[in-house]
Amino acid sequence: MSAQTSLSRPIRVVMFGGGPVLERDVKQFLIRLEAHPDIELLGAFCQSSGPSFGNMIWDLWRRRGWLAIPLLGLQMLSRSAQWLSQPHKEWVIQRDFKRLKDRIHFIPDIHNEAVLTKVRALAPDLGLIYGSPILKPALFEIPRLGTLGIHHGQVPQYRGKKTTFWALYNGEAEAGVTIQKINAGLDTGLIVNSATVPADGRFYGKVWRELVTLGLDLYIESILQVRAGTAVYHPQSGLKGKLYRDPKPIDLFRFWKRQARQVLIKKGKGDH
Repeated sequence: MSAQTSLSRPIRVVMFGGGPVLERDVKQFLIRLEAHPDIELLGAFCQSSGPSFGNMIWDLWRRRGWLAIPLLGLQMLSRSAQWLSQPHKEWVIQRDFKRLKDRIHFIPDIHNEAVLTKVRALAPDLGLIYGSPILKPALFEIPRLGTLGIHHGQVPQYRGKKTTFWALYNGEAEAGVTIQKINAGLDTGLIVNSATVPADGRFYGKVWRELVTLGLDLYIESILQVRAGTAVYHPQSGLKGKLYRDPKPIDLFRFWKRQARQVLIKKGKGDH
C-alpha cells in the first residue's frame, strides 16, 4: 500500500516517548528532526513524573525490582565511557539538546485529556514513537498521516521488549530494526522500512550500537518518504514469534557468561 499524500512544506511531527531520562539515541533523534529542513518538530511528549535522578531510580525499580541496582550501575558506566571516549561529540549532543528543552514535555499520563487537547492543537502531520509506553488510538490517531514507531527487532518474529538481546541470546544470524505504522496491536503494524546487521558470534554492545545508528537513518528516511508521498507500507510476513519480555536475572547471567566465553576464546586466538 502506497501513501498518496505529498507535502510541499516541511512535515509537522510530534514525538511520543517515555521515561524520566531520554536515552542518548532519543536525544540524537530529536536533534536530527530539529536540524532537518524538511521536518518541523512541534514537540515531544514523554510519560514520566519528571527528568530527575530520583525519578530515574524509581522508574527502574518499578520495572525491574532488585535488578535495577546493577542496571543503574551499568547505565552510569556506559555514559561515563561515552564521555571519556568521545567528549566533544557528547558535548555537542548535550548542547544541541538544550535548545529543544522548551518543546519537551514530561507528563505522568501521556493519555490525559489535556495532553490529547494539546497535541490536537499542534495539528501534526505525523506522530513518531521512540521508547514510549504502549499508546492508545486516542493519541496515535491524532496526526492526520498516522504515527510511525521504531522497533529494534525483526517482526513478526521478534516482538515486545529487549528483542535485540533475545535475538543474540537465541543465536540468530542477524538482528534487525523496523520502522512500522502503529496500530492497536503490539508490534503488528504495517512495515515502512526494515534492515538488519550481522549478529551471530558478535558482542551485544557492538550489535546494539550499529542497530541504533542504522535505525536513526532509517527513521529519518521513512519520515521523508511519508512527506514525499512515496512511503510504501508492507504487511508483516513470516512466522509470528512469541511476545518477548524483559530478561530475568538468570537469562542475563547465561547470556553474559556466554559473551565472556567469547572474549576468552578471541583473546586465546590472539595469543597464538
